[in-house]
Amino acid sequence: ERSSHLIVLYWLDRAERGLLYAKPPGETRERGVFSTRSPARPNPIGFGIVDLVRREGGVLTVRGLDALDGTPVLDIKPYSPEIDCIPEATGGWHIKK
Repeated sequence: ERSSHLIVLYWLDRAERGLLYAKPPGETRERGVFSTRSPARPNPIGFGIVDLVRREGGVLTVRGLDALDGTPVLDIKPYSPEIDCIPEATGGWHIKK
């Protein structure tokens, strides 16, 4: 509860698993699914960094998780700005130059 943010790994249990291409929102062309953040992928593990709003007993209330109610959670880790932040990181095809 001393962390302001958490990393949540979750299973996108309702996503299609057989697609290798996806059309991102606002795009006209398909991209390889591994270059997108589409939930439709061969291994549908979701990754999210969320705000920890509060903890009440064994229940965490978070903000910013891009998942449907009832989505199975695989793991929760504390977000560490010293370890998890990569200031010099660059983006992929979707980053406008």
